[in-house]
Amino acid sequence: MIIGVPREIKDHETRVGLVPSGVAALREAGHEVLVEMAAGEGSSLADREYVAAGARLLASAEEVWTRAHLIAKVKEPQPAEYGYFRPGLILFTYLHLAPLAELTGRLLEAKVSGVAYETIREADGSLPLLTPMSEVAGRMAVQVGAQYLLKTCGGRGILLGGVPGVAPAHVVILGGGIVGTNAAKMALGMGARVVVIDRNLNRLRDLDLLFHGEAMTLASNAWTIGENLKAADLVVGAVLIPGASAPRLVRRETLATMKRGAVMVDVAIDQGGCFETSRATTHSDPVYVVDGVIHYCVSNMPAAVPHTSTFALTNATFPYLLELANHGLEGACRRHAALRGGVNTFDGRVTHPGVAESQGCECSAPPGLE
Repeated sequence: MIIGVPREIKDHETRVGLVPSGVAALREAGHEVLVEMAAGEGSSLADREYVAAGARLLASAEEVWTRAHLIAKVKEPQPAEYGYFRPGLILFTYLHLAPLAELTGRLLEAKVSGVAYETIREADGSLPLLTPMSEVAGRMAVQVGAQYLLKTCGGRGILLGGVPGVAPAHVVILGGGIVGTNAAKMALGMGARVVVIDRNLNRLRDLDLLFHGEAMTLASNAWTIGENLKAADLVVGAVLIPGASAPRLVRRETLATMKRGAVMVDVAIDQGGCFETSRATTHSDPVYVVDGVIHYCVSNMPAAVPHTSTFALTNATFPYLLELANHGLEGACRRHAALRGGVNTFDGRVTHPGVAESQGCECSAPPGLE
């Protein structure tokens, strides 16, 4: 199989879909790898490293997309890339299609097989390709929130951990999954007061044990969320329903009860966001203010630390990529049930129930289950 690795073109997206060691492994397995020049530059990976690993460098994205059977990316295709879609192409990347009706339509029209990292789920319920970026984003959310709490950045002028004699910041985390757990670790490590709110009581029990009671855990409901947001200096939105749109847990009217200069970081923005006032932003223009509350809703947060993120991501994605390369999409899906859950579009049909529900369309069986 010919695997193509184009350079990412989303705003400030400096990660890359494959590292040189992955190129070498694919070559050893008998596959050809095409890499667009400078694709790895943002992650501190030079073209010469890809060449040494056995990749063939191509000067343009068009060449890579046109010649490859499978495209390995990081983020969802941008409008400038839609013209490269064609029947039979396998696209292996984060897709987050639930809020992206236009992209979904283009994939269906071109009969592209879209395999989404975020919906590959193993038998134990884990999301192995989402986990590493959730870990990065959860930790980053607190760093970013601490930055925007600075008065020079428009915030309340609060030091997250306080100092002796002065109270620390109050951090509220909505969701106790991978993102929320990593956000809590970071916030506690910086000395903040932390509240984690989740609807899963067993998860709250796990977190209570993990943090030895240092983080307060609360069962989720509208009243609890509203009361805790009144006291919050930093709110991290960390909810996830794999493949589907994120639930809107914070209503617009709630912002009027919050402190002026408080910061809200919506890590769920890839799936539409969990704050009613959320809209996707970029690293070039990351924040906006609604009712005096700062919103940070960058949809590719881990791209700010691309070297760490690229290696963390490709460590997780490569075994699945190799499976696809060795056996093709349908063969890999028959061999590996988790990959079937990753197939969001196939032969002009939506094949993931979360995407179908979010966009109000019919859901078909993915390849390997027909």
